[in-house]
Amino acid sequence: MNRRRFVLEILTVIIGNFIYAAGIVLFIMPSGLITGGTTGIALCIYHLTGLPVSYFVFSFNVIMFFLGLFILGKKFAFTTLISTFCYPIALEILRNAWGGYTLTGDILLCTVFGGICIGTSIALIIRVGSSTGGMDIPPLILYKFFRIPVSITLYIADCIILALQALLLKGMSENGEKVLYGILLVLTYTIIIDKLLMLGTSRMQIKVVSSKSEQVKAAIISEVDRGVTLIHGKTGYLENDTDIVLSVISGRELAKVEKLVHDIDEEAFVIISRVSEVRGRGFSLGKKYIK
Repeated sequence: MNRRRFVLEILTVIIGNFIYAAGIVLFIMPSGLITGGTTGIALCIYHLTGLPVSYFVFSFNVIMFFLGLFILGKKFAFTTLISTFCYPIALEILRNAWGGYTLTGDILLCTVFGGICIGTSIALIIRVGSSTGGMDIPPLILYKFFRIPVSITLYIADCIILALQALLLKGMSENGEKVLYGILLVLTYTIIIDKLLMLGTSRMQIKVVSSKSEQVKAAIISEVDRGVTLIHGKTGYLENDTDIVLSVISGRELAKVEKLVHDIDEEAFVIISRVSEVRGRGFSLGKKYIK
């Protein structure tokens, strides 16, 4: 791996952990909010068995670390190990630096901004192939084998954890309200994770059915500098053979492509759809020009 890229990934993991710690110190701890993840499971175990939270968190994180090591690889394990040490250090630094000062006493604001911090940090760390450890690892394993979106798995797991805490705290109105805010917190950071993980990867797919397909193809290649695929087809009514022009472009290029197409053929039939991810030459790989 390129050394510069590796250093950048390590810095991203460190920054992500500091953002996570900032969310906890500035919003979650002052408001007394409950959360999902490993800590949420530890609280459930504590209420049921009396096992100290720190014992469970340490044991669970060790198990998840080795699971990630064997399934997701050494690089993943190394960067996750960085998170394991960086997060508590960042937490302690920010707690001492902030000196107990509270930004806001509004629990709703704490829920929203705490969720933004947590979601942003987890998304940053996941994008470089790492995790914050603990309950972040099972969703990554499920994504690797079954392509289940990480945000969905995290959301379901955290809601189950919060539901267990709600059952254990049943009858305590104040704590019950904290559980509801905890669910809102999970929803907030799940949405943030989902949006940030897809940031920069979603593209627009355009299909053009036109009698002037060759001109449309040439215009997209020369004017927009995007690849084009011709799909051989047949019109439904007249059953005329035709080429369907298929291209994947960015959202910014959409208006330009539409104008090019309709300048060439006003009657062109254009289908536009959003695709969640594109991999290959020109997108996940650099462009390569063949003479």
